[in-house]
Amino acid sequence: MLKYLMLAPILLLVGAAPADKFSADDYASDARALEGLIRDNYAYMDDLPGGVVPSSPQLNAERDAVRDRDSLLHYAEDMIAALADHHALTGASFKDDWAIVPSYADIWVVKKGDTYIVDAVKDGSIAARAGVRAGERLVKADGQPIDVAVAAFWSRMGLRPVGERAPYAARVIAAGRRDRARVLTFAGPAGERTLTMDSLYKDQPDRPALTVTSAKGVTTIRFNNSIGDLDTIKAFDAAMAKVPAKAPVMIDVSDVPSGGTTAIARAVMGWFVTRPMPYQMHQLPSEERETGIKRQWVEYVLPRRGKYHPGPVSVRAGRWTGSMGEGLAVGFAALGKPVCGGRMAELKGGVYDFDLPRTGLRVKFPAERIYTVSGAAREKVALPPCR
Repeated sequence: MLKYLMLAPILLLVGAAPADKFSADDYASDARALEGLIRDNYAYMDDLPGGVVPSSPQLNAERDAVRDRDSLLHYAEDMIAALADHHALTGASFKDDWAIVPSYADIWVVKKGDTYIVDAVKDGSIAARAGVRAGERLVKADGQPIDVAVAAFWSRMGLRPVGERAPYAARVIAAGRRDRARVLTFAGPAGERTLTMDSLYKDQPDRPALTVTSAKGVTTIRFNNSIGDLDTIKAFDAAMAKVPAKAPVMIDVSDVPSGGTTAIARAVMGWFVTRPMPYQMHQLPSEERETGIKRQWVEYVLPRRGKYHPGPVSVRAGRWTGSMGEGLAVGFAALGKPVCGGRMAELKGGVYDFDLPRTGLRVKFPAERIYTVSGAAREKVALPPCR
């Protein structure tokens, strides 16, 4: 088992299958093992309806029909989707799968009453360029009323769109399928309009790890979805080495939807501390389930020799601040630094990789709960708005 705090932005796509070295019994056995793997290790069981792994006659029939790689992957995708957790996914995928949210999403949808509201639109994205605006209502997807589309998303698995399932599905539907354009209808003060927009899988330009700008004496260091690449540490160190002593620095993590690693977060925060400082807290529910004893620990950021900036630092976050980006935001807040951005991506906990015992098919989901040092669930943190 490997521990990760990052969702890779691009997953292996299934194409022509290699010569199969596993038997039908291997695939069937792994399908039967998946439910127990989730039950024993998923950190947020109490957030699920009834506090149990989702189950239905349709999911059970799908499990019992698994005999090969594709049918196992389809079943695993459905079981992972049934968690309604954007921080959970499979390690392989199909070319026509739904887009990963938030990595390949540019519209953030929330549900208020019976209405699906655009809460945020990613700056500079396809949706932003098409004119989608926060505050509008998402009313149709591919010509189908959005509530019908959401219900259909879940009914195929034999599940009802209760609780977090409804807004989860709406965000996935708004992101669309990976291999085709989205056709979404929005309603606002000027009435309804239908937009056809490419998938974000077709809109991923190469960018440097960091964009560094200066204005009015403030140096802004913007992370371009790069806190999962260890080379970013060198780039950040080089950028900081050029900042005048005591000059203000703005750390912009508003575009890190794919999260990252704790090493990079600690390297960044290490520039702004002179002694070990706590920045987030972890719990491992699986150990309590196994032993009856809770396990909790606090993670620290430590000073870095020869790398300290005595000037002020602030942090800007937002809806596309995911996972370890959220850790950076709450970490800087724990250090007493000003942080703004409102709601972030609300990705739950620390993701672990789990390989099914016979075929090695990988699933990824939160196995750790993560909190601020004051004990607030990280995914529920609402920062002050940026001005």
